[in-house]
Amino acid sequence: MAQYGAAPAAVGISTAPRARKSSGSWLDQLLNPQPSPKKLKIPGKDLLVFFRQLAVILQSGLPLAQGLELLADNMPNQKFSICISQISARLSAGEELSSSLMQFPKVFAPLTVGLIEAGEAGGILEKVLDRIANLMEAQAKIRGQIIGALVYPVLVLVLSLTVSLALLIFIVPRFKEMFDSLGAELPALTSFMLQLSGLVTSIQFAVGTPIAVILAVYGFRTAYATKIGRLSIDSAIFKVPLFGDLILRSEMASFCDTLETLVNAGIPVVEGLDRCITASSNQLIKNSIRRSIVLVEQGQELSYALGSAKVMPKLVIAMVKIGSETGQLSFMLENLSTFYKREVETTVSALTKAMEPAVIFVVAIVVGTIVISLYLPMFGLIQNMGK
Repeated sequence: MAQYGAAPAAVGISTAPRARKSSGSWLDQLLNPQPSPKKLKIPGKDLLVFFRQLAVILQSGLPLAQGLELLADNMPNQKFSICISQISARLSAGEELSSSLMQFPKVFAPLTVGLIEAGEAGGILEKVLDRIANLMEAQAKIRGQIIGALVYPVLVLVLSLTVSLALLIFIVPRFKEMFDSLGAELPALTSFMLQLSGLVTSIQFAVGTPIAVILAVYGFRTAYATKIGRLSIDSAIFKVPLFGDLILRSEMASFCDTLETLVNAGIPVVEGLDRCITASSNQLIKNSIRRSIVLVEQGQELSYALGSAKVMPKLVIAMVKIGSETGQLSFMLENLSTFYKREVETTVSALTKAMEPAVIFVVAIVVGTIVISLYLPMFGLIQNMGK
């Protein structure tokens, strides 16, 4: 069981309070003030390091409050350092770690607090803290892989638009002047490119495009902020070719990993499912889990409850059913999590390799179409001159 108070004098560790490091100049405090506990936010990488180091400190036998002071003194993030010191003060006053963390709801998620609460009750706080760090690390890795897979399509779009606009704004108008002076008969493709260049170089396009982009972003954010809009968009994400399956697999990896961690910590399945809701970023998955909770509370099997929404893959349903019947639910969830993590890695690797030539191909098609449209009239002029 972790000690919360200060270390006994017999151990030889001084219990005298340390001088807190300076919180910066008055200008730093004015420009970057410490938010209230309810509004404070901390980067995920700092939280990951915090839980890793805290688990090591507890394993070394150092009391929790004193260990938190050590972490606060060596934390580069000044706001997080103050937050840790406040938690340490609460522990020294007799509060438990879980209740102290609840004072910072945007720093420590309900899932994290629930796991720590279970670890305190079961006397396995050190293991739980290490498991939280592993869970955060796995989720951050999956997020990074998803972002990495989405970078290439965005690059293709941005690069294609940039090259196209550069040609339409700077190159095509020069050819238009030449065609006008020669009086050449222009093919349909060339005429279209000249008209498109005229549109792109007009003042209406320069003013209207930023306004249209701003309105589109505002409309998307407004729609996504509503329950119906968020559900519609998150449901449509799973139907996107190639990327829909990838995102679903990442959601399943996160769900199985989270539920397995909660079950191993001794948290009941219904409560574990409830905490999995906050761990998911997709509204369709969240609604599916909420429906599963209702069915489980009504006496239905977990596998039936998860499969009722027709969102979870059949593999998840089958493995959960076997795990529930054999009493090996956490083992099955761990295997599922490992499987889907590998699937995400394999899919991201395949998409990345496929997107590399796709970038070159798409840009070549765009540039080639514009160049061919400009040289088509010249071929016609050469043929007329030969006659």
